Amino acid sequence: MVKCGITGSTGVLGSEIKRILNFKFNSFKGDITKKKDLENWILKNEFDLIIHLAAIVPTNKVQNNYKKANLVNYFGTKNLIDSILKYKKNLKWFFFASTSHVYSYPKNNINIKENYKKIPISKYGKTKLKAEKYIEKKLKKNIPYCIGRIFSFTHLTQKKPFLIPSIFKKIKKNKKKTILFNNLNHYRDFISTRDISLIIKKLWVLKSKGIFNLATGKRTNLQNIPLEISKILNKKIEFKFVNTYKTSFLIANINKLKKIGWTPKDNFLDILKSFKN
Repeated sequence: MVKCGITGSTGVLGSEIKRILNFKFNSFKGDITKKKDLENWILKNEFDLIIHLAAIVPTNKVQNNYKKANLVNYFGTKNLIDSILKYKKNLKWFFFASTSHVYSYPKNNINIKENYKKIPISKYGKTKLKAEKYIEKKLKKNIPYCIGRIFSFTHLTQKKPFLIPSIFKKIKKNKKKTILFNNLNHYRDFISTRDISLIIKKLWVLKSKGIFNLATGKRTNLQNIPLEISKILNKKIEFKFVNTYKTSFLIANINKLKKIGWTPKDNFLDILKSFKN
């Protein structure tokens, strides 16, 4: 059985990867900001591959405490890479979960390719881009690696302040006839955690290298989300949208995924329906 080391295994995505993939997982349970914890984990265990997910993700948390986020997202990754190069130079493959936030918003609504300009749209994206550059610099000539830039995703275990659970909660608890929503005049590319897990498995099997967008290539208007959720919850509510920001698009070009034979398995409406209970 494939021996897989994984960081961030208790998060939404990590939990799904462990549930879906038939690997023998060894989860890192220490403090990723402490190199000694990582060195002990790397030294005392055998891995075929390592999936690195550990990060502070909510953009508001990163914004409010950038120092801590940088310590976890960038320096934690640096500690992991340094430990691998010190003790596991024979590692067969390394996967890093990055984000679409490393890109800038396109002005002409194009689907973003992996070589699109990197001007992070958030401080979260900034920490991830720094980590990407360190991985590329250190592993390029040493260990096969793959960077997956994940676009929007959600799951029924995801909590506030993420967008969809926040909207679900707002509608479910609402007792008024009209609900006000602000800043939903945007388009995003939602992928399921199951699809992300299956992509990672396929990339591992093929020992794919380089950078891949992990997405569906399909656009969802965020203003449609509360409309769909109200149907799922069977609630007749009027919605008032206040759009104080310019419309933005963050949709992936997934031609690289298509070339390795992958297409999305789940659709966005099914993901929403999983939140019902």
